[in-house]
Amino acid sequence: MLRRSIFAAVLAMAAGTASAQTQANDTGLTSLQTGDAVRGWEAVGRIDFGSESFCTGTLIDTQTVVTAAHCLFNDAHETYHAPVIEFRAGLRNGRPEATRGVSRVAIHPDYDPAQSDFAEQVRHDVAVLRLSQPIRNPGIVPLSFAPGASNDPTVGVVSYAQDRSEAPSLQERCTVLAADHGVLITSCSVNFGASGAPIFRFEDGTPYLVSVVSAMAEIEGQPVSLGADLAQPIAEVTAMLDAPAQIDTGNTGARMVRPGERSDTGALFVRP
Repeated sequence: MLRRSIFAAVLAMAAGTASAQTQANDTGLTSLQTGDAVRGWEAVGRIDFGSESFCTGTLIDTQTVVTAAHCLFNDAHETYHAPVIEFRAGLRNGRPEATRGVSRVAIHPDYDPAQSDFAEQVRHDVAVLRLSQPIRNPGIVPLSFAPGASNDPTVGVVSYAQDRSEAPSLQERCTVLAADHGVLITSCSVNFGASGAPIFRFEDGTPYLVSVVSAMAEIEGQPVSLGADLAQPIAEVTAMLDAPAQIDTGNTGARMVRPGERSDTGALFVRP
């Protein structure tokens, strides 16, 4: 378990490197408004939960989308039922490349919205959606997971968010500031709606998934984002899609972490 004392040390490490690394390495957000700009990112889409909210998700095969587990909980502290969820792949200016309903939802078995240890929440903040029908559009290529660990701290993110909900935005280069016990702290720029967005790294020009956005934080005045290292949790949660007894898409009554909740590490965490 990632204890708060360990997490505080990781946050301190991140705070110490944030300013220098972001100034040297990070790029800004680019809106992918045109067909040419969005090419290669069509697997990233907006997940709509009825008319209540949205998150970002990524197609990882023709019928499976990965996102953040906390996205599956509404303001009434209940999980969304699969029939009200819709995935809009490559949504750009109101036009998706493909739209699918959702037939099943699997939330990581160790994710607990009532967990008092925020780092433990982030570590398991992973969910997958089984689409009602596969997306077999040859122009939509699912993203694969990173084949192994890397010493390169450079990553990127593609997300939908507040004030840019109709087209994705790409930050091609941001930085992993710290990583410990399955939690990544990055300088990637995110906002409300970016929850579940893919954090990726390039290998030979191909993007590979390494994490999904779980939370925003501010550490000593520096904005950062947090996500789960997908290496282990993704295998556990995708296996649940074929084990119906373990899938929970009903009302859990679990408490949501509220925006602006402050941990005893001194960091202000917000769900994007």
